Order: sequence, then structure tokens, then C-alpha cells
Amino acid sequence: MLVAGFPAGSFAANCYVVAPAAGEECVIVDPGQDAEAGIDELLREHRLKPVAVLLTHGHLDHVWSVAPVCGAKDVPAYVHPDDRDLLTDPAKGLALGPGQQLFGGLELTEPDDVRELSDGAVIELAGLRLTVDHAPGHTPGSVTFRTPAAGDVPDVIFTGDLLFAGSIGRTDLPGGSYEQIQESLSRVCLTLPDETAVLPGHGPQTTIGRERATNPFLAELAPAEGPRTGM
Repeated sequence: MLVAGFPAGSFAANCYVVAPAAGEECVIVDPGQDAEAGIDELLREHRLKPVAVLLTHGHLDHVWSVAPVCGAKDVPAYVHPDDRDLLTDPAKGLALGPGQQLFGGLELTEPDDVRELSDGAVIELAGLRLTVDHAPGHTPGSVTFRTPAAGDVPDVIFTGDLLFAGSIGRTDLPGGSYEQIQESLSRVCLTLPDETAVLPGHGPQTTIGRERATNPFLAELAPAEGPRTGM
């Protein structure tokens, strides 16, 4: 499996392209601020053809470029319904003061084709099998995407702003909940094998095992009961 990415814009939100191999179809995960040029560079470098954009959640730093990318590539966007309104009203997910404008009056639009994600759904795109886990806490519609091991590549989970290397997503913005994010971490992340690669929405790659052992926000959590399924 091929995974390539870069931190997009001033927010440094990780944008990824994911494909079975070079020269094949791919999906794009979280096209953030000014992400178009970086995406096009990766597509050229690896000779990839995008078939969809996947959104881990609706915050502006992860969806800024979704409409232009989907429009230019003629592909759909996938988002959880609880965050869909943020595609056209990004200020709703931020703590703006009275009368404060979003980046000088920035306005976003939905892509022409938006498809809604559900918890536990398994979607097959670009030769990839992706399991969706609803993981609220950072936003009401946060999700993760899991792919099974392929060859010498371990299981991979794209965590968005649920889990980072050494930290977790903030819960102080509108729609956030510390209790919910703890439940999501316990149910979605801590039930996965230690070797699972974690590709977060910000910062470096890590593994479930490393975070289980060293992340202070996971120290008091236990895996949710019951085996993980759907990979």
C-alpha cells in the first residue's frame, strides 16, 4: 500500500493520498488549507488517479480545499452527517467572538457530490477496503478510517484529530466533549493491535502500541469490551 502526505497550510493539517500502489487509483484524506498544489504534486509523482475525498471531520483546517479538489477531479466527498453542516458553515465549529469574521469573510461551499458515512461502514474505493468508525469528542461527526494489513504494511488507522503522537484532539471547541473523546479512544483505538500504524491529522506518524505505553491521555483508559471487527 502507498501512503504519502504533507502538512497543508498554516494549520499544518496532514493531507494524505492512499493507494494500493503507484500508478493506480487513490483516495485523498483531509484536503486542508491550500492543499491543491501539494495533492497535484503527489498525484504526478506517484501517477495516481483520485476517485474520492475522505474527511475525518469537518473542521476548517481539514476541509478548506474539499470543494475545489472534488470539483477539479470530479470526485465525491465522504463525511459523517453530524459534521456535514461544517462544509458550508465552518464558523460553527470554531469559538468566534461576537461580530468576528472567519478569515476575512471566507465562505465555503459543498462539493457537488457529498456522501454520508456511518459507523461501522466498510467502503471499497480505489482497490482499498476502509472501515469507518464514528469517533465523536473532537467534533460530533469525527470518524476514523482503518485499512487492513497488506504485504509488509501493518494495519493503518487515519485518526484525524482523535489521536496524535503523545496527545489527543482538543475538546473545548463547539461540539467537543472530553467524555466522548475518552469513550472514542477506548472503543476505536485501544482495541487495535499494538503494531497498527496511526496516521494522525497533525504531527508525526505513531503506533497504537507506542501511544498505549506513553501517551498520558490514555494512561487511565482501558480498551472497550468486545473484539474489534470489520477490518
